[in-house]
Amino acid sequence: MRLRHALHIAFRGLRANKSRSALTILGIVIGITAIIVVMSVGAGAEQLILDQIRGLGSRTIVIEPGRQPRGPSDFVEVFTDSLKSRDVAAVQSPANVRGLRHLSPMVALAATISYGAETKRTNLRGAAEPVAEILNLAVAAGSFFQADDIRRRASVAVIGSKVKEELFGLADAVGQKVKIKGRAFRVVGVLQEKGAGIIDVDQMAFVPYTTAQEYLLGITHYHAILVQAETEALVPRVARDIELTLRESHGITDPDKDDFHVTTQADAMASIGMARAGTWAE
Repeated sequence: MRLRHALHIAFRGLRANKSRSALTILGIVIGITAIIVVMSVGAGAEQLILDQIRGLGSRTIVIEPGRQPRGPSDFVEVFTDSLKSRDVAAVQSPANVRGLRHLSPMVALAATISYGAETKRTNLRGAAEPVAEILNLAVAAGSFFQADDIRRRASVAVIGSKVKEELFGLADAVGQKVKIKGRAFRVVGVLQEKGAGIIDVDQMAFVPYTTAQEYLLGITHYHAILVQAETEALVPRVARDIELTLRESHGITDPDKDDFHVTTQADAMASIGMARAGTWAE
């Protein structure tokens, strides 16, 4: 009887306040729908990011300057010059890091590439020749630059498919000269179309890191160092060896004082999961 009585009172209240009841129900429906949509978008975005991280390769390890950012105030730590040539030499030594297959220093800048009357604003990366294997870059025309180009600080460039399309259209780009910050670079290769991702190589150009450092940036440090382990199983050990090696190279005894951070694919994926969990926890 109590339940029947409660239902009777509830329906009588709904009939007496039809407009208010309709708005209340509508508000509840909208609220539930909004939560479902946001959760769906969040899950979709998370999956997209995770897929892109996987695209970097499970054996890829990224070394960046500054301590690991834990909040907005820590991002200034990333813009340091703590990664130098001595660090590359130390990490490349088999006595320090076991299981390392490839390594490429990296520098980055936004630059305009021009060919005749055509111009293209792009993200330029200075790298070593192993970056092609580390990032799984395939060349559609020409070839990637070589170790000798790194040593000679050669003015050569490998351009992405979209860069080629916008500057050259259907014409052959290999062998042509483009200008970057007023300096002429000979195009030695065009990359196969890869599609947008965390690193949109279709919209990028690669030059020897030594050339970018000396002629385009005027720096001696690196913005990052990419490493590829011999096998996926060796990634944790390689990452740990890198941390120990760089602490010794930088004279660091307290890990909380690290002026660099090392990230693996597993670390990146875990961070995405933690960030999403933290968002919904709020």
